[in-house]
Amino acid sequence: MAAEGTPPAGTRGFDPAEMGSADTYSLLTQCIVPRPIAFVSSLSRAGVANLAPFSFFNAGGGNPPSIVFSPVTSRDTRFKDTLRNVEETREYVVHIAPYPLRERMNATSFEYPPDVDEFEIGGFTKVPSLRVKPWRAAECPVAMECRLFQVVRHGAGPHAANYVIGEILYFHIHEAVLSEGRVDPIRLMPIGRLGGPFYTHVTAESIFRLPRPTAPAR
Repeated sequence: MAAEGTPPAGTRGFDPAEMGSADTYSLLTQCIVPRPIAFVSSLSRAGVANLAPFSFFNAGGGNPPSIVFSPVTSRDTRFKDTLRNVEETREYVVHIAPYPLRERMNATSFEYPPDVDEFEIGGFTKVPSLRVKPWRAAECPVAMECRLFQVVRHGAGPHAANYVIGEILYFHIHEAVLSEGRVDPIRLMPIGRLGGPFYTHVTAESIFRLPRPTAPAR
């Protein structure tokens, strides 16, 4: 039997304390898969629109409805335009981008200068939001208008986390992705991020049913 604390045979250990931040970040994105993508629109204080995808994203709770995404600090230690906009205005919109929009979404992921409008880069149509000032992208079947609750910074330097915690003020759902009043993941076809340049998306073949247990396992 292996000594306590020794990895089982056949595994390889990786110590973040001995790895650079870039290698650690790469390994992390290979292990935590698939990751949903927050396609976030925001406005600068000067009124310049921004649209960018982030794969460190998930739901946080339902009361109030909250979500969190993390625009990590850039390699050159700059904060992303989205983070700066959200902190300045405290408003943003999180979209779910489906598989047919993959190329257009990806086009917005380049780190353009702050005065560039990524809605135009990706060919997305601006439509007004109801509760916040940032535009929505009409082509995205799910949009969630959000108000910033808190930004939590963890770490410093390249690849450090900046957790943006927000409260959803309003949902916009296209009828085309609804089935009996529920969002149908097959109709939605959400994109998921894997490691490196690889992605996946939901299909009928990739879904399986696994009901939650109604009694303790024996």
